[in-house]
Amino acid sequence: MESNPVLTLMLPGDWKPVLSALIQPPASLLLIIGPALLLQRRHRAWAATVIGLCCALLWLLSCTVTAHWLQERWLRPPPALGSQQRSQLHAGPDQVPTAIVVLGAGLHKRAPEYGDRPTLTQQAMVRLRYGVWLARQTGLPLAYSGGRGWAQGDGPSEAETAAQIARDEAGIAMKWLEHDSRDTRENASGTVAMLRAAGVRRIVLVTHASHMPRALRAFNEAAGSDIACLPAAVAYTTQDDLEVLDWLPSAQGFQQVHALLHELIGLLAGA
Repeated sequence: MESNPVLTLMLPGDWKPVLSALIQPPASLLLIIGPALLLQRRHRAWAATVIGLCCALLWLLSCTVTAHWLQERWLRPPPALGSQQRSQLHAGPDQVPTAIVVLGAGLHKRAPEYGDRPTLTQQAMVRLRYGVWLARQTGLPLAYSGGRGWAQGDGPSEAETAAQIARDEAGIAMKWLEHDSRDTRENASGTVAMLRAAGVRRIVLVTHASHMPRALRAFNEAAGSDIACLPAAVAYTTQDDLEVLDWLPSAQGFQQVHALLHELIGLLAGA
């Protein structure tokens, strides 16, 4: 029997995103519904209960109200960087050596609209935009941390692509690029080692609010006592007054919940 060439080429680390996708909805719920459908002729009541519960869960996991609850109750990201904190970060002769570090969030290897050049994902662009804005507001140097990911393979690193976008579209040059990391832990270890060697003693960490608890933990552990880490999160799941639409399934709600569950699983697993 011949082996599947795709599976043969996959290294142990390549299975990380596959396993992550399988334990999160909708794949996890579909893996439960499948056997229930096969057994419904013999165990009709049991199968109907399982299928009904999975459908109810899928509904709830596709609502923006669930995303807000997960963020506020379980992840509890630090508050956004305020104007007073930003004013204290302005570069000066007496300032602690500080760097703004933007964490990567993925890469599209080929974008036809940009002449088939690589570009950042929407999530990565949100982080890069805020990092560039902070750099302009404070005058602090900018760093980007992002390699090729567990499943990306060959091609340019995310950090190299981000540096080109920042230079071409915002006129800002990245001072440091960490382009070997594949996950948050490697973001932290590689970036901290690079900045420590450059004499940096404070990091302003830019990532999504949902990712910040896990990222901040990884950076604090890598930094130890000689480098301080200040969270500067973006893309909070905000909610003022509940509306009917917040309880209805939507693509936006499912995307938010999926991202929050990914971070919650990673936080609990120590990733």
